[in-house]
Amino acid sequence: MPAFPTFGFNKMKGNKQMAERHFDIKKFSLAGAIITLGIVFGDLGTSPLYTMRAIINGGSQSLDELLIYGGLSSIFWTLTLSATIKYITITLRADNNGEGGIFALSSLIKRKSSWVAILTMIGGAALLADGVLTPAISVTSSVEGIRLYNANIPVVPIVLFILAVLFFIQQFGTNFIGSSFGPIMLAWFTTLAVLGCSQIILHPDILRALNPVYAYQFLTEYPGGFILLGAVFLCITGAESLYADLGHCGRANIRVTWGFVKIALLLNYFGQGAWLMMNMERGVYMNPFFEIMPKWFLIPGVILATAAAIIASQAIISGSFTLISEAISLNYWPKVRVLHPTYVRGQVYLPFVNWFFWAACSLTVFFFKESSNMNAAYGLAINITEIMTTFLLSYYLYQKGLNHRLVLLLFMTYLTIEGSFLIANLHKFKSGGWFTLLLASIYFLIMYVWYYGRKIKNRYITFADLDKYLDMFRDLSKDESVPRLATNLVYIIRANRHDQVESKVIYSIFHKQPKRADTYWFLHVNRVNEPNRFNYQVTQIIHGILIRVDFNIGFKVEPKINLYFKEVLEDLEEAGEIKLQSSYDSLKKHDFEGDFKFILIDRIMSRDNTLSTWENFVLALNSLVRKLSITDIRTMNLDSTNTIIEQVPITIDQSVANRIKRIQ
Repeated sequence: MPAFPTFGFNKMKGNKQMAERHFDIKKFSLAGAIITLGIVFGDLGTSPLYTMRAIINGGSQSLDELLIYGGLSSIFWTLTLSATIKYITITLRADNNGEGGIFALSSLIKRKSSWVAILTMIGGAALLADGVLTPAISVTSSVEGIRLYNANIPVVPIVLFILAVLFFIQQFGTNFIGSSFGPIMLAWFTTLAVLGCSQIILHPDILRALNPVYAYQFLTEYPGGFILLGAVFLCITGAESLYADLGHCGRANIRVTWGFVKIALLLNYFGQGAWLMMNMERGVYMNPFFEIMPKWFLIPGVILATAAAIIASQAIISGSFTLISEAISLNYWPKVRVLHPTYVRGQVYLPFVNWFFWAACSLTVFFFKESSNMNAAYGLAINITEIMTTFLLSYYLYQKGLNHRLVLLLFMTYLTIEGSFLIANLHKFKSGGWFTLLLASIYFLIMYVWYYGRKIKNRYITFADLDKYLDMFRDLSKDESVPRLATNLVYIIRANRHDQVESKVIYSIFHKQPKRADTYWFLHVNRVNEPNRFNYQVTQIIHGILIRVDFNIGFKVEPKINLYFKEVLEDLEEAGEIKLQSSYDSLKKHDFEGDFKFILIDRIMSRDNTLSTWENFVLALNSLVRKLSITDIRTMNLDSTNTIIEQVPITIDQSVANRIKRIQ
């Protein structure tokens, strides 16, 4: 085996996409805390708009002390066990070089298997379903408050207009309004706390609901109390954002800010409970959240609530864009157009996804009409994601070497808690839960057929040993009987070993139609688990004739291979390792640079190949999903005028039962 000289380059490129943040996310700061309020806590922060109303509306009888005290106790312990202990204390430690979220967690697991991929896809699909439901229920809940001022004001048209504007501005980026998100959410949480305190002062006995005995009695003694867990769960929707936005805000800022947010939320919940206890005789309640507001503050309160709902919606929309972008990098999602509307690090815009979300959100509002009708659908989505996170987190902690008894205790505790919520949420399947499962199933099916269709094709990838073809490369590059196709011929390859290349590349260069070039380039794009890794390595296999470039790119970095390759060429020319002159004599004397031609090879499954019924079904759906995907040329930002796409068949060795016979 010949020894190939290797030249390593690990230069971090200073493009605008990788610009530094305005604050150090590794340390707590006041600026970081305010920004965190606007990014992380929008979804959790708007839950008081609908949670208590869902609990009292779901009660099987008129208001009584057990319903109110038991509901509040359940809310407190849900926030404590799920948000504070599971996410803030434990899950935030499972970061992938500072990044969080279910795909980052999946990347941390070393020994991956099919069930890890399935759990990741289920969790990701449910999160994307949540991306449709959060804007719909949050904006609708906030606008509904205006009915206390005028019951005849049409809510649905106002909500549809707000959603249309919200999704329209995504294409321009949100940094021009994002700077106001933090201060607005600070005002929102302060308002929540003040409104809650104004009622708690009048009925301080409500604080007895902190006692977990009330939660136990609520679940065991109140008629239908266990099923009402589906309504209680609404208080924790958005908890997954605590982990998903880890890379944007940092562990310290999220943990410290959560203390303020949790106190504000609990004060408001207990304030609503105090108001309900003092007004039990009324019998008819619009929404206790708006009922506790002074009349003079109602209109400003509705405006502030709507602003908070828009911020929550914006956070989940941006999070969904990032989620799909990561899924594309990890080959869980078809390649779609990814744009960067601003220079803010990590902010992406996916046109197709944006307009699909807008249509889905608008359809949700138009179909359900009332936010109370969306509760069942809303809670189920995030519930499924949290269960998937529990599975993956437990497996990750086990791999890390944490005591297996402790891991089992953690797993069983949260599986019991979240499983109970799931049973309660599934009880509302007919009243809206079906909508969540339908959305999540569509997303899951797309991910499944894309991921496993690729796996099926990859099963039949064959590799050739380069050392057998080195002399052929030398001879072909100098063979003037073969017309020169290009000075530089560039192939995108997938072989991880430097002494191998896919057989399809050898087939393309030597068999299909001999392709002569002065220099052959093999570009290997290695999508690594480190989210922001950004470097490359050069291997001179045959000096000046056959050169391999390995790009090590994190799943958060956009693969602009054409741009990165130009930077590699500049580095190599500056180092004196290559010359970029044209190989044509008439152009060389005029200092023309050499021409480059990219070759992309698409493998096609032959109809003669025999696969199982399920594999044929997956590949058929994979072909349909591919129609939604953009080409590799656009994915890697290659020059389409300089790129050739070839098709080669996937050949499978199959035994033939009856060989055809020749007759004379």
